[in-house]
Amino acid sequence: MTTSPRSPVGSAGPPGSAALKALYLSAFLRSASAGLAGILLGLHLSRQGFTPSIIGLVVSAGFTGAAVGAAFAMFRADRVGRRLSLVGIAVVSAAGLAAAATFSSAPVVMAVAFFGMVNGMGRDRGAALLLEQTAITDGATASTRTRAFALYSFAQDLGHGIGSLLAALTPSLATPSDASGTRGGLFVASALIAAAAVCYAFIAPGVQGSNEPRKLSAASRAILTRVSFLFALDSLGGGFLSSAWISIFFYERFGMGEAVLGPLFFLARVANAVSHLAAAWLARRIGLVNTMVFTHLPSSLLLLTVAFAPSFPIAAVLFLLREGLVEMDVPTRQSYVMAVVDPADRTLAAGVTQLVRMAGWAMGPALAGWTVEGSSIAAPVILGAALKIAYDIALYRSFIALRPPEERSDEFAKIQDD
Repeated sequence: MTTSPRSPVGSAGPPGSAALKALYLSAFLRSASAGLAGILLGLHLSRQGFTPSIIGLVVSAGFTGAAVGAAFAMFRADRVGRRLSLVGIAVVSAAGLAAAATFSSAPVVMAVAFFGMVNGMGRDRGAALLLEQTAITDGATASTRTRAFALYSFAQDLGHGIGSLLAALTPSLATPSDASGTRGGLFVASALIAAAAVCYAFIAPGVQGSNEPRKLSAASRAILTRVSFLFALDSLGGGFLSSAWISIFFYERFGMGEAVLGPLFFLARVANAVSHLAAAWLARRIGLVNTMVFTHLPSSLLLLTVAFAPSFPIAAVLFLLREGLVEMDVPTRQSYVMAVVDPADRTLAAGVTQLVRMAGWAMGPALAGWTVEGSSIAAPVILGAALKIAYDIALYRSFIALRPPEERSDEFAKIQDD
């Protein structure tokens, strides 16, 4: 297959091709790091004596730095080299996590979180995603695109689950108030990102791309303006619900440390991973927008019930039910945006939507910290769920009539009739 001039990492090919397998592996390693750090970062900072508002600022600083990195990737990756950009992002992220684990001064930790793009969300959310999403789209057809994104998301959540299990193995299990174990776990998370950088080194460098300024077409710009506002609302809600905050909620509300939270988040990520494959199957039958909304809305309602659960077992079951639905919109959302914009605009579209979402994620944790100090530990859960419910309703109303090309075919209509 001839390398597409828009491909960020060289020839991609069908969902099982060698290039995509390399992307899946790097996403797995990066996600394992995110799953591990998502549980341990909040607990580590809490054991260092940081207040909830400072913890929120640290997580927000990390995502603000990641947003800057994503802006660089969107506008400069072609000039620097896309493979080199991916390696550089991974190396800087690995160094940032190691530094965040090393220092105990709040201003210093906030600074290294920003410059090191430290991810406290517990999910793979960073600058590398927009380059990888374009590679997947360029290497897939309309009929295989959603499946390719589902496999990519599956690899991510498998990594999230392994990272969550690793959190349960940290040495601090014997002394839950000691920060040395969580510090060691964060060093492991740093090493996992460094391993992802090695994977990138084996991916074909691909074509550099044009150095000329690129502009979105009028049609793509109109779509992205509407969808970006909605994605900002959703990601702001997601910022209230980072793994760091969910871990602190279970820790403060029910006294559960990483010995319990690690396996719990592992089961959650397994549920996420399976749901991604189900999402591709469901989207072929009811459409991408319907799949996004009719799985995400019930998950948000379930999340509301977690905030009011009377005991940890009940809260854990409700949380796992929610996790079985909440990520089904991820591969379908990515596939949908790539399908409805002009093909020449896909890199910019991935960049714009990723930047918008990262801005919401960056604001959410800081706001969550302030609401905890001004209200209760459950406040971020309630507010995050409410924002996501509003997003689901608005998304359906705004985009149900705009179908991707594969849903305009007679074959899709026949599948729906069956």
